[in-house]
Amino acid sequence: MKRRTLPVAVAFAATTALLLTACGGGEEKAGDNDKIAGADQGAETPKESAKPSAAPAEDKPDGVDVSLPKDINLVFDWDKPEDKNEAAAMDDAANFFRAIYRGVDKRTTKDAAVTAYATGEGMHYAEVQIESRVDDGWTATGTRRHYQATTRSAPNGNSVEVAFCVDSSKFYGKKVKTGKILKTKPSIADFDYFKIIMVKSPTGEELWQASKVFVEAEAAQCQ
Repeated sequence: MKRRTLPVAVAFAATTALLLTACGGGEEKAGDNDKIAGADQGAETPKESAKPSAAPAEDKPDGVDVSLPKDINLVFDWDKPEDKNEAAAMDDAANFFRAIYRGVDKRTTKDAAVTAYATGEGMHYAEVQIESRVDDGWTATGTRRHYQATTRSAPNGNSVEVAFCVDSSKFYGKKVKTGKILKTKPSIADFDYFKIIMVKSPTGEELWQASKVFVEAEAAQCQ
């Protein structure tokens, strides 16, 4: 897959090394392989989720519309952890990605779902993902699978790391004007490993927001 580097508009902490790339346009696959990579966050030992997850999120969890068009299918094939906070953080990590692709579909970074489920560097990540596709005239189509999730909480209980694999081998870019779908041959470039740092919303509501997004591209452990 060909890649191009996007400008980083916000300066992050000097201790965090950030790499930002994106796919899209021309003969590229405009998909989800846009990366922000950084240092891991200290927390407790990761643990696999234990209980079966509930049904897919409703269109308006927390009163926020995260519905997507029928041809954008985000599958979260994971089990919920027993810890209440970790389960809630996992749900809203899923809503964070729904919000991004809702913003792509609506062609705006100002959708209520984006502002609800993202903050700080997580908000910057979401804005770059949306803006790159809007600027290039792309949206998304197909199925993006999220799986092998683990969670771990910070000692203070105010943040949770949600880590998981992503398979984008059946997730493609689609030109908005023409409807052209750009497919590529499956490869290791379709597999990524994400770590999302979720923090409690300062509003006091039972809502978690993505504050940092760390990505390992071409993740062999996810194949």
